[in-house]
This record gives sequence, structure tokens and C-alpha cells, in this order.
Amino acid sequence: MTIAIGQPIPSATLVKVTDDGPDSIDSADFFAGRTVALFAVPGAFTPTCSARHLPSFVDNLDLLKAKGVDEVACTSVNDAFVMQAWAKQAEAAGITMLADGNGEFATALGLAMDGSKFGMGTRSQRYSMLVKDGVVTQLNVEQPGEFRVSSGDYLLGAL
Repeated sequence: MTIAIGQPIPSATLVKVTDDGPDSIDSADFFAGRTVALFAVPGAFTPTCSARHLPSFVDNLDLLKAKGVDEVACTSVNDAFVMQAWAKQAEAAGITMLADGNGEFATALGLAMDGSKFGMGTRSQRYSMLVKDGVVTQLNVEQPGEFRVSSGDYLLGAL
């Protein structure tokens, strides 16, 4: 079952990318007590994710924070080292990269997808959400192959 507005973020292990290296965290703890804009991409360094999705949040980072967002985070079913390299290449300072290497978080949310026909295995669907004190208050899930409702611009406009 897919997570819905009004539901709490489930507990799953994520790896937060830091300057000092990977740091395992519990997703429920990460979202507790603050407002987080989270977006998920099917894969770091993939075309739409690199050219449009991540940049839309980098470009809107200050505006999202001005609207009360404490942190903006990106998750993907990639390892922490790939996420760190992608953030550096994309000049995404200020975006917290959360590696979901085994797809545990995407699966717990009910937002995993089968990318096997593209050689990608299990990945996350493309989405954005707003989480306030661990509870989903906005959820924007893309239809397969689309990029319309999960951008930083779209989430900003909904605030």
C-alpha cells in the first residue's frame, strides 16, 4: 500500500551523505520534529533526474526555506558514494542526500518500482512530498515516464 497524506513516515534505514562519510540514520528519526521537503528520483546521474529534477530543488532551495521548510532532501536507490558524487557534480550544496541503497525506504513507502526492463532493478518512483514532524502533508507521485508534479517548482507552488 502506498503511503498517503496524514500517515507517518515508516521506519527504514537510510544513509545520509556527510562530509565525513556515510552515516546510517532511521527515516522516522530524520523527519521527526521539523518540516522536510523530500523528493525521490529513480537514479542519480540519470537524464531527467540530473537535468531537471535535482536542479529544480537546488534552484528553489531558498524559496522553500522561506516558506517554512527546515531541510530539503533527495533520496534514491543508490549507494551513499554515488549520491555524494552526484551532489558534488550537480553543485547541490544544501540538499541532503539520502541513499536508499537496498530500496528499503522506497518499499516501506509503497513507492518502489520495477526498473528491471531498463537494467535498473528495484528503484524508487519519482515523487515529492512535504513531511511535517514525521507526517506526510503533501504527496506528489509522478506517473511512469512523466515529470510534472514532483518538481521543486510544483512543491513550492503548493506551499
